[in-house]
Amino acid sequence: MDFLGRSVTDDKDDTTIFYAGDLSLLNRPCVAIVGTRQVSDAGIARTVRLAKGLVEAGVVVVSGLAYGVDAVAHRTAIDAGGRTISVIGTPLDKASPSENAVMQEEIYRDHLLISQFPIGQKTSRASFPLRNKLMATLSDATVVMEASDTSGTLHQAAECTRLGRWLFIARSVVDDPALTWPAKFLKYETCMPLDNVEQVIERVSAPSPSAG
Repeated sequence: MDFLGRSVTDDKDDTTIFYAGDLSLLNRPCVAIVGTRQVSDAGIARTVRLAKGLVEAGVVVVSGLAYGVDAVAHRTAIDAGGRTISVIGTPLDKASPSENAVMQEEIYRDHLLISQFPIGQKTSRASFPLRNKLMATLSDATVVMEASDTSGTLHQAAECTRLGRWLFIARSVVDDPALTWPAKFLKYETCMPLDNVEQVIERVSAPSPSAG
């Protein structure tokens, strides 16, 4: 399956997706904003600024509807009058966490909700790395706002790099001496520190270096 050059399947994977909402949102520039569930106040502020800037540029905000960065990204996009896509690690009729069920219903109804798990299938913690990989596939770029060295978000960063998609890491994360993971990704041509939203907007409107 292919959405405007974003391959949903490749030689390593054959993914069926289930969705509710406006599938045409995938035809627009899509940027995933992801990160820790225990986001700091500064991380919240940075996520709000980024999501608002993307909405103003007509970019669709993609995230995973988890606590923390995900919920802030979705809510900011909606409240700013933008569009958002949620890629979840449960079937479409289940919410995890349950506290985000109301927002999931709103996205289901007015935006786009995507899952790779059919209704009735049991999921577990192992389902969420699969969700992150699909999110990387469906997005033109991924931005990591906050993440520890053991964060599940790194599954998405790795898949983004494997696919040759743009990967941005918030400058505050790059400059954190306690973290080792950013250096592992910054050696790739498609990964860079994020200082402003214009970096993202400029690059999602042009092919990544590995695309040609």
